[in-house]
Amino acid sequence: MPNFNQKPLTKNNLKRIIMQNQTLILKNETDTKNFATMLAKTNPTGSIWLSGDLGAGKTTFTRYLLQALGHDGVVKSPTYTLVEAYQIIQNHTIKPVYHADLYRLTDPEELNFIGFFEYFDEPNSLVIIEWASHAKNILPKPDILIDIVRLSGGDQNNDDRRLTLTTGSNCKV
Repeated sequence: MPNFNQKPLTKNNLKRIIMQNQTLILKNETDTKNFATMLAKTNPTGSIWLSGDLGAGKTTFTRYLLQALGHDGVVKSPTYTLVEAYQIIQNHTIKPVYHADLYRLTDPEELNFIGFFEYFDEPNSLVIIEWASHAKNILPKPDILIDIVRLSGGDQNNDDRRLTLTTGSNCKV
C-alpha cells in the first residue's frame, strides 16, 4: 500500500491512482490537504461520495478540496443544514459545488423536496456527499468514491488514515 509520504503525489501519480483505484496511507492532515489539492487540479465534476466513520476526516478533506478549488471563505459542515452551496470562481466562470451530509437524513425522498437532484444538472457542478449510503438507492452512482478509515487503533498519537479511491464504473455502492 503506497505511503503518501514515501512517494510524492504528482498530477501523473494522481491520474494513475484514480485510474487504478488505489489505496493510500495519509500520515497526517498535511497529507490530506496535499491529496485534496492534487484532486482539485483535475477539476472534478459530477459527484464524489465520501464514506468513513464519524471523525474519519470526510469534512476535513472536503474543506481542503474546496479551498484548493478556489473557495477562500469558511467551509461549514452541512451536518444540520443537509447541504452547503458554494459558487467558486475559476477562470472567470462559476463552478457550483454542493457539499451534502446525509447522516441525519431520515427519509431519502426528502432530497426530492429540496431540489437536490437539480445540482447534478448544473454545468461544471460538483456534488460532494458524505454518508451517501443513507440514500444510495435514489442517488446517481458516484463518479469518485473515497473511503477514509482511521488507522489509530485507539492510539491518540497515530493520525494515519487509509484512503481508498474508486472511480467510474468501478464504484460499487
